[in-house]
Amino acid sequence: MENVLVAGANGTTGKKIINLLKASQYFTPVAMVRTKEQQEQFKKDNIRTVLGDLEKDLSHAVENIDKLIFAAGSGGEKVVEVDQEGAKRLMDAANKAMIKKFVMLSSMGADNPKAVEDLEDYMEAKHNADEYLKSSGLTYAIVRPGTLTNDAGTGKIKLQSKLGEQGSITRDDVAQTLVRALHDDTAKNKTFEIIQGEMLIGKAMDEVSA
Repeated sequence: MENVLVAGANGTTGKKIINLLKASQYFTPVAMVRTKEQQEQFKKDNIRTVLGDLEKDLSHAVENIDKLIFAAGSGGEKVVEVDQEGAKRLMDAANKAMIKKFVMLSSMGADNPKAVEDLEDYMEAKHNADEYLKSSGLTYAIVRPGTLTNDAGTGKIKLQSKLGEQGSITRDDVAQTLVRALHDDTAKNKTFEIIQGEMLIGKAMDEVSA
């Protein structure tokens, strides 16, 4: 069982990721949270936690960690400090700790921030974090979903390196895709976009990995 640190574990998508990892036969979740109050709810479910602030040193957070999912976000309040610099800080710590894979929850539009006028600052931060990850030397997967919804997951997606169309996707299906991307032979050093579709997540991920 590989220990997987989830940055942003207390978020809506983060909690879904934690639950999938907990049910997995391959991975053990480690929830990275900012406060002791957040820590308590995970401890009740016997999930290992680590206190970590993306604006501070994170070297302690990656101790005894094999892989990592970055699903944290500032909610638009601190896009440079958290979404960009916080992500980079965690990548630097991951590099020193020789983390085997870094899976990044990015966003569709991060490849061309200026095209998304009302979210340009956020997209710019995501873009800079993604580019930093690509050049970090870490083995990575960068997942760029369309608009997130809270509907029940379908287990099916549409996946391309560049889809060329807008669309939405459930948080359930995004979480599944991120966990699937943790595997060594899946989406290795790949960047791709996902929206709701007709192909089973596993099959879509196999195709992007080929």
